[in-house]
Amino acid sequence: MRRRKTAFMITLILIIGLLAACTSNNGGGAKAGSGSEEEGYTGIINAAGSTALLPLADEAATEFMAKNPNVSVTVQGGGSGTGINQVASGAVNIGNSDLPSADKIEDEKLAEELVDYKVAGIAFGIVVNDDANVDNLTIEQIQGIFSGKIKNWKEVGGADSEINVVNRPESSGTRYAFEKTIMKDVSMNTGVGTTQDSNGAVENSINSTPGSISYLAMSYLAEGKGSSLKPVTINGAEPTIENVVNDSYPFWSYEYMVTKGEIGGAVKGYMDFIRSDEFAETVTKMGYIPMLELENKE
Repeated sequence: MRRRKTAFMITLILIIGLLAACTSNNGGGAKAGSGSEEEGYTGIINAAGSTALLPLADEAATEFMAKNPNVSVTVQGGGSGTGINQVASGAVNIGNSDLPSADKIEDEKLAEELVDYKVAGIAFGIVVNDDANVDNLTIEQIQGIFSGKIKNWKEVGGADSEINVVNRPESSGTRYAFEKTIMKDVSMNTGVGTTQDSNGAVENSINSTPGSISYLAMSYLAEGKGSSLKPVTINGAEPTIENVVNDSYPFWSYEYMVTKGEIGGAVKGYMDFIRSDEFAETVTKMGYIPMLELENKE
């Protein structure tokens, strides 16, 4: 009798324990789901590449991490070519670029593994040292300068002084955009002038070199950046969002984030954030063009 009673009590305790565990698990699951939504994404994201996109990608990273404290995002420069090559090799999660990856990767099989995401547009500006004394250039004049045919500013209505060209390396996405939209079928004379490897270095070089000319992303000249440089107009058009949208300003490109294969998790969350309506005001304020402004160009 005592054994039966003991067995009954043990069985009863097990049943009560099982019911309690089920109740606890159901409540805990709902709570865990709620908690994960509040905490957001988790993970580590590494991005590298375009120095034109760098300021925006970095600001988006800062704001995204503030919303998702369990995510770490590191953004570095190096140039569009570097970013595309690094994401192709698996060294980073995201390659930032001013050009489509297919235009940089010669291996067709490898290129097929990469996915390009347009995250913003950007206008580029032609900048000159104050000594040049010009505020407008035509596309033909710019082509003449960078091909080496025009060597003195007086030939384009400026001061009687030598033109010093500051170029970008072949790996630069900014240079790619310049060749595609401005130089077109005219070959650049790479033996003319000097070469700088980033937008920031170009800015410093133009400020310090008399008679110099180059091109850089307008994000480096945005309000609040403290730059003393002012871009010249091209064919009379200023590098504004409105002029890009209405096709009167030619020197611009999309900014891409390139991944190897489809994305998910924190990487997708970060890239969705930079393209979101929530972040669009910051995109504009920093000198970029939100994707919603470019819908008609798609």
